[in-house]
Amino acid sequence: MTNIIIAGAVGLILSMLGTPLAIRLFTRRSIGQQVREDGVQSHLGKKGTPTMGGTVFVIAALLAYGASHLATLEPPTISGGLVLFLMTGLGAVGFLDDFIKIYKQRSLGLRSGAKALGQLIVGAVFAVLVVGQPNAYGITPAEPRLSFLRDFGPSIGIVGFTIWVLIMIVGFSNAVNLTDGLDGLASGAAGVVLGAYVLIGNWQLRNNCIDQLGPNCYWVRDPLDLAVVAAAVLGALVGFLWWNAPPAKIFMGDTGSLALGGVLAGLAIATRTQLLLIILAGLCVIITMSVIIQVGFFKMTGRRVFRMAPLQHHFELKGWAETTIVVRFWLIAGLCAAVGLGLFYVEWMPKA
Repeated sequence: MTNIIIAGAVGLILSMLGTPLAIRLFTRRSIGQQVREDGVQSHLGKKGTPTMGGTVFVIAALLAYGASHLATLEPPTISGGLVLFLMTGLGAVGFLDDFIKIYKQRSLGLRSGAKALGQLIVGAVFAVLVVGQPNAYGITPAEPRLSFLRDFGPSIGIVGFTIWVLIMIVGFSNAVNLTDGLDGLASGAAGVVLGAYVLIGNWQLRNNCIDQLGPNCYWVRDPLDLAVVAAAVLGALVGFLWWNAPPAKIFMGDTGSLALGGVLAGLAIATRTQLLLIILAGLCVIITMSVIIQVGFFKMTGRRVFRMAPLQHHFELKGWAETTIVVRFWLIAGLCAAVGLGLFYVEWMPKA
């Protein structure tokens, strides 16, 4: 528990103090947001707002994770390291995308194929490593099986599991990216999911099969360190949200949104709660589905379901204030996380 508190506190302090420094640095170097001319017209006033703020909370989270282990003299784990690798690797892909936008002064960065390739390369490395590296008990960070509240069903094989992991990583990194359309929206939505994983990791630690073998115990490797990772990123994200809340002084950019999607997918895979993430991160899933519905319906009929996709922009065009949309969507995100945690806890409860 000490690790979790230290990681969250250090991440919060570093991000809270580091973000205004980044704002001044990015402003001097003209590292500002590029806005689509054909998008929501009210967003044109955001042009030039410092972006790539995701670099701040990614670095803060990495330092917070390291600080928690230095303070407690406990070595880092393979599971925690792999999740942080996934976060940092996808953040690097997003950083390149943001850099191209700024350098070429346009709203589009990497071509979609190049961006997907970067995500796939990072995801493939993670997928291969996460099913290896067994500990003294023969437990690997993940098993080549599907999971909901724990692993279930037969093995789907290394190839099948790698494909599934890549779908999760690309899917959720893009889902958070689509959610990042309004000030503070993605930060708050991802924050509640990270908070849920702090609780899940701690609960799995207290009911781990290695310490107390029982019918409802969890065969999860390094649950405490996964909670530490979630706490470090959560603390850093809360510090960033202080400056990212509406009206935002800085945006996370693709650097932050891809990194957040990666850490959520990594935590779900390492805690053996892959399908549960669909519920925990329900807001991001809903927003992503709005884009899929909009594109699919338009291709079939030439008509639109929403005034604009992703979903948050539909409500903007209906006249909702930005802060109203953000707060209401945060409430939906919180409800989704609460439902997911409720399912996780009820499944564990001993059956009468």
